[in-house]
Amino acid sequence: MATRSSPKEPVTVPAEIQTRLEAAGLRRTLATRAVLGLFLANPQGTLSHAQALASLQTRGLDINRVTLYRLLERLAACGVLQRQTDDDARTWRFRLADLGDDGAAPRFECDACHRQFRLTGASEPARAVADELMRTLAGMGHRGLRLDMAVHGTCADCADPSDGTAMEPSR
Repeated sequence: MATRSSPKEPVTVPAEIQTRLEAAGLRRTLATRAVLGLFLANPQGTLSHAQALASLQTRGLDINRVTLYRLLERLAACGVLQRQTDDDARTWRFRLADLGDDGAAPRFECDACHRQFRLTGASEPARAVADELMRTLAGMGHRGLRLDMAVHGTCADCADPSDGTAMEPSR
């Protein structure tokens, strides 16, 4: 059960997210609004379950870790969040799903800070590659449901050690 002594600031849920929540039968509980607030505050960022739990607890929300895990999974299932595997940390990371028309845009993920950058200029070529991969799968008798394209590396902020804020990739 989630409790909080005093709400910090109300979370404004964009209409498209609200529509997805309603279509999935999810209510806008305090926990749901708080979790959405984490991701809406940093749309390029990703959080592991443990990081989300720590952030919520820091903000005064007492939420059970299993409840949070189930909520993250439900938000991913209805298309509000996207879940990616962090192979180095052997965990899942969640991020706000792409809500615009360009959902097929590939992305770049920094392995040091886990920020993600959409590569919208590559959307059309990426869509052509995705279509070809899906056709190849279909020709083999498989049914592809979705394709996530990501390039992993180190972002400019983390790669530039001159400002003293460069980060090593987390393991």
